Amino acid sequence: MIESLEHAFSLKEKVVLITGGNKGIGKGISLAMAQSGASVAIMCRNQASAAKTIEELEQFGGVHRAYEGDVTKQEDAKRVVAKVAEDYGRIDVLVNNAGIATPFDPMEDTDDLSGWYRVLDVDLNGTFLMCHYAGLKMKEQKGGRIINITSNSSRIVNIPQKSCSYNAAKAAGDRLTKCLAYEWAQYGIRVNAIAPGYTETNLVTGVKDEGETKGWTDYWLSCTPTGRFGKPIEIGAAAVYLASEAAEQVTGAVLTIDGGYMLAR
Repeated sequence: MIESLEHAFSLKEKVVLITGGNKGIGKGISLAMAQSGASVAIMCRNQASAAKTIEELEQFGGVHRAYEGDVTKQEDAKRVVAKVAEDYGRIDVLVNNAGIATPFDPMEDTDDLSGWYRVLDVDLNGTFLMCHYAGLKMKEQKGGRIINITSNSSRIVNIPQKSCSYNAAKAAGDRLTKCLAYEWAQYGIRVNAIAPGYTETNLVTGVKDEGETKGWTDYWLSCTPTGRFGKPIEIGAAAVYLASEAAEQVTGAVLTIDGGYMLAR
């Protein structure tokens, strides 16, 4: 509980585990956490990319490490959480950022439904697995913070892409956040979510303006009242707030950061 704002947003000596913290929104969160004093543990599959991000984090002090693992594999989730807790002595904050947004058209006449299952596996099951194992560790510690990165797609149908699997997974992520926030408050664990809109990552700016995806980014931008896409560091700033003592009374919240995109939807 804070008495003043002097150190309310500081994460000094805190340990933050971030899935997919090596690129995109995850990298923005990693940088924001490190700049706020935290030591960052990145869980991802691309260790070369993680090594480059770790180099950038080192300028802010703290102890930063990368751990190889796939959030969809139960043994990986359990192993990485245990290893981070062993290396650092504790896990104060878990940020579930790893996710994919593969388009999926359920009207396509095919028996290959991997586009549905893969998105649900990464975006929902992966989030749950990490919450489960990190939550057990936080219960032992008598406290912790979990931040799930969902999407404004959890409450609207983003177009023109066909993304029912992504929308469903993110909606479930919001509901999972609220359920765990209620059930785990007794253990001193706060659970919140951040729902970004279109953000300057390869998933948005890397979309080609040709063929099926022609005009997509122009359309998304035209529907954003602030006139621009968000930046990963802005999502990171919100994550720092939710991880800090300033947000001790905040749990079960879903913070939308989309430049007003949802307002006219």
